[in-house]
Amino acid sequence: MAPRRSKRPAPRPRRRPRPTAPDTRRFVGRAASPVLDRYPPKDPALSPRGPPAPRAAAPAAPPAPAPAGTAPPTPLSGTPTPAAPLIRLERPFDVDEFSTLLGETAIHVTVPRENLAEVLARITEFMGFGIYVYAITIRPTPSDLLKSFTVDLQRVDYAAAQGAWVPFVEKGTSDSPFGPSGTRT
Repeated sequence: MAPRRSKRPAPRPRRRPRPTAPDTRRFVGRAASPVLDRYPPKDPALSPRGPPAPRAAAPAAPPAPAPAGTAPPTPLSGTPTPAAPLIRLERPFDVDEFSTLLGETAIHVTVPRENLAEVLARITEFMGFGIYVYAITIRPTPSDLLKSFTVDLQRVDYAAAQGAWVPFVEKGTSDSPFGPSGTRT
């Protein structure tokens, strides 16, 4: 039988780097960019210096008279009145934060489409205890895209005499666990 040949070639001996003479040039870094040759740097006098200075206000029309009984707002001396913000950030809808509202008499909230099912599940789970019952109204917000819905909750009680659900009427609060009368009967 012939001896087996290994499939792996024998390792090559490593090369040792040749000693080089130290470089006598003084330049350290990389070569200049060819972009600067084609596009020279701009004149620094033309660069912007920062935010533009506030413009002097043009004379505006006289303000409309205030309704009787209200004093016109008086700005502090030398301070300009604040302008309306240019950017208004809205916090994203949080289902857990919405859940903390449950227990109120009336709730009005705008819910994104992707959270609507979870919000309805939380409402029905909360009503499952039987203490708080809500009449629920859901309608789309005024938009063509149906991206969000307005959810209105109104707490209701069942009126046996009428045989219907009627709006909840607050009868006062009590420290007694047996209700406002304070007795068990």
